[in-house]
Amino acid sequence: MKTWHRFAACIALGLVGGAAFAVHQVRGDYADKQVHNGQWSANTDQGTASASALTRAKVALNGLLALPAKEAMYFITRTDSEGRPLEGRCTYTVTGGELDARWWSVTLYKGEGWLVKNAANRWSVAGNAPARDAQGNWSFTVSPNPTEGVWLPTGRTPHFDLTLRTYHPRGALLNDPANAKLPTVTREACA
Repeated sequence: MKTWHRFAACIALGLVGGAAFAVHQVRGDYADKQVHNGQWSANTDQGTASASALTRAKVALNGLLALPAKEAMYFITRTDSEGRPLEGRCTYTVTGGELDARWWSVTLYKGEGWLVKNAANRWSVAGNAPARDAQGNWSFTVSPNPTEGVWLPTGRTPHFDLTLRTYHPRGALLNDPANAKLPTVTREACA
């Protein structure tokens, strides 16, 4: 093989390899300032001047309006309480208690970060939607088929993730997010 062919092959391989690595890094979990809490994870640095280039790229790619943690905390899960990937053909119950924030919501996204097309035109559950019991606990259903009570449709997308947004978080949500009490996503059944 001629020298220039080898050179061109090396350049092409480097470009393809570099692009693949960049996409892998940006599409994967946040590498810096990542906090894990059960099945949920959050990046405490997004929306700040000290956010790394990787964090900024992830925010730009996912289209988040990333506010600093004192304004909003974003917790994301791609798995249920047993660590299994969230699947659009399955039914889940999301349960929780009072969250120490001014307002919160849970939004369902496709794996690529887009809202899921569904006949109900419903993409999130606001914190004031689920009924509370005497202890302040609440629940709602995430499933491909309508259910009684508060329901978030999956649109039968193969895989999805849930984003819990807490606005004006206080207490452990802001100061100790790794130990804050967060909702649980439990798989009930799969079709």
